[in-house]
Amino acid sequence: MLQVKNYRKAYHGRTILQVPDWQLLPGIHWIRGSNGSGKSTFFRSIAGMLPCQGEIWLNNQYEVSRHSVPYRMRVNYAEAEPLYPEYLSAFDLISFVGKAKQSPAGQVDSLIDTLEIREFWKQPVGTYSSGMLKKTSLVLGFLGQPELIMLDEPLITIDDRAVANVCSLIATYHQRGVSFLLSSHQDFRLTELALDSSYRIQNHTLVETPA
Repeated sequence: MLQVKNYRKAYHGRTILQVPDWQLLPGIHWIRGSNGSGKSTFFRSIAGMLPCQGEIWLNNQYEVSRHSVPYRMRVNYAEAEPLYPEYLSAFDLISFVGKAKQSPAGQVDSLIDTLEIREFWKQPVGTYSSGMLKKTSLVLGFLGQPELIMLDEPLITIDDRAVANVCSLIATYHQRGVSFLLSSHQDFRLTELALDSSYRIQNHTLVETPA
């Protein structure tokens, strides 16, 4: 499903993360790592938001830099700590991304109700709490018809009810054939999600660990 070849990301000559060859099968996968280990950097690279060395392929058909539009239509990313222009609203952001991702009819309404953002989604982002920002980011992550959704720390800053709703969404989309790459300090094994694999970033590379 996802193949990473000769990946390397460095800042000022210092290697942050290096992944020589990594193949991810369809499923739900979890990446752990300490703060600053490179999890968000890796996710941003896979999402096509951050240039890097190497190649990142989806289904042996789309490479992130060579086929940027069809690749990005199939790979979604929800940031851990999103930053949006304060004058925009969740409605503005979701409308824009939904149109760009060719969101199916009814999807936006379903997502905003599941993640319970309808009450505030037309208010300016500058008035949002951290939890409201996180829910907005999560809605954006599920828009369109992705084949891979990456959620960076999806369980932080939201309450238990929202956590349950997020896990339910993951399970529902996975049943439709969508794969997930999750990053979290919180233990996904304590949720009802069935993980297919688990990895840890250590010594500037990815190491598989028991799921």
